[in-house]
Order: sequence, then C-alpha cells, then structure tokens
Amino acid sequence: MDFLQWMTNPWGQVVPIHIAWFLIWVAVIAGFLFVIVHVIYLRYLAKPKEFGGAISPAVAARIPEHVPRHSLTARLFHWVMAASMFTLLFTAFLPKVGVRFPWVTYHWIAGVVLTASILFHIIHASFFLDFWSIWPDRIDLRDAWRRMMRAAGKPEPPPDKFAKYPLENKLYHAAIIAAGLSAIVTGVFMMSRVRTVFFPRNPYLFSDMTWGMMYVLHGLAGVSLIALIMVHVYFGLRPEKRPITKSMIFGWMSRDFYLKEHDPKRWVVETPPPPSASASNSKALEGRGLTDAV
Repeated sequence: MDFLQWMTNPWGQVVPIHIAWFLIWVAVIAGFLFVIVHVIYLRYLAKPKEFGGAISPAVAARIPEHVPRHSLTARLFHWVMAASMFTLLFTAFLPKVGVRFPWVTYHWIAGVVLTASILFHIIHASFFLDFWSIWPDRIDLRDAWRRMMRAAGKPEPPPDKFAKYPLENKLYHAAIIAAGLSAIVTGVFMMSRVRTVFFPRNPYLFSDMTWGMMYVLHGLAGVSLIALIMVHVYFGLRPEKRPITKSMIFGWMSRDFYLKEHDPKRWVVETPPPPSASASNSKALEGRGLTDAV
C-alpha cells in the first residue's frame, strides 16, 4: 500500500504528485478513535482533578464576576479562521470522495482569507496580546510530569492550577501552527498554478519533483487538519470545557470556573479598583446633605 501517488514525467523521472486519498479516511478514523479512547479514559480510568495551592479569600473577592478572556478582535479572528478552515477542507476533500462541484476558486479564496487572518493574528498577538501565554513554560512541563506520575500511582505533589491556557491547549496550538503553516506556505506557491487575481499563472516555477513534494506536504497538512479539527470540536463540546468554548463567543468566563481551574498568580486578571477615600467622602457628604434637606 503506497501512501503517495506517483507519475512518470516526459523526461522519464518518477515523481510524486500527491498523497493517496485513502489517507482522508485514515484521518477521520484517527479522530474518532481519539474521541472514543478519551471518553473511555474519562469514564473509567481518570481520577478527579487535584490542584495544589489554595487561593486566599481576599484574592478571590477581588476577581470580577465575569473574567475577561478573549477580546472582540481575538474572537473575530478565531471565527474567521474557523470558517476559512472548514471551507478549505470541504472544497479540498469533498471532490475526492465523489461530491463534484467547481471547487478550485472557492478553495484559493478561502486560502487567501486564512492566510490574511493568520498574518493579522501574528501581528496582533505579538504586539497587542501576551505573546508567550500560549507557549508551554517550565511549570507546565513540571505539572505534566506530576500528573503522569500521580496517574501511575507514584508519590508526587499535586500540580498547580493552570495559567490562562492549560498545557493541552498550548500543545494543540503548536500542532495547528505546524499543520496550518505547512498548508499555507505550500498553498501560496500552488496558487501560481491556477488563474487568480494576484499573479499570472506559472506552472513552471519549480521542477516536477519540487512541485510533487509540495503537493505531498500540502495534502499531509490537510488530512492532519481533519483529525485536529475533529478533536478540537470534540473538546469544545465537552461539558467541562464549555466555559472555555463560551468565552470564545462572549469573551468572558465565570469567576467560579476561573477560581476552580486557574491560578491568579499565573493568569493575572485586572480587577476593578476599590472606591477611593475621596469618593467615599463625597457620597457621605451627599447623603448628609440630602438628610439635612429632608
């Protein structure tokens, strides 16, 4: 069984032209298997979450009822990226399973939208957000080790509560970056082989071997994204993850969920300042004046 498709070019060279399309079903099955195994693990094997480090009542009292998590700009980016990603996957793989329609134009337009949104996100995250909050740190790695040891019955201290993003979110982000950027970079070059409004068609930009490897990488990135997005949707629908999903819609999560899962020292939330002494005195004088007047 060959995972690639091959052809012989006019010069007698055997070159790859794409992935074998049965890999679509491999990705779908892998996604479903992950979901099934995870459900079984949570139902029969997983232990209740335990965290170290208590949060003082004074700190808890300062946390607002609605904890801001995602700005409107970040949420709009997420949903634009999601729409373009689904469009890319549907237009790429539906024709391969028998659904025929003129998909090429829709595909490259969705690719342009995805590329533009990713470039915007890189700038936005680098200069307007906490860029490093989505990358694993030493505490994440230490706590991952602690969780594994505790799951194996070894004596280890309980892990700390999460920062803004748990380790699984950070690892998923890294996987999406690898697959997404592979698809984007190869896709931009592949646009030179079709007629677009950006540059003239030039199918001779690279050699047959280079084009073939580019199509292979693009296809592998695409089928990887099938499984990754299936896993992402699954976690987004799980009951214990719904507060995180809702935060991508409304921009905030509840104070109770924040205090249950997150460490205020690792994810510092801006709290409303207490009323100043001058404001308190003003209100007292106003109340006194009202009483005197009555």
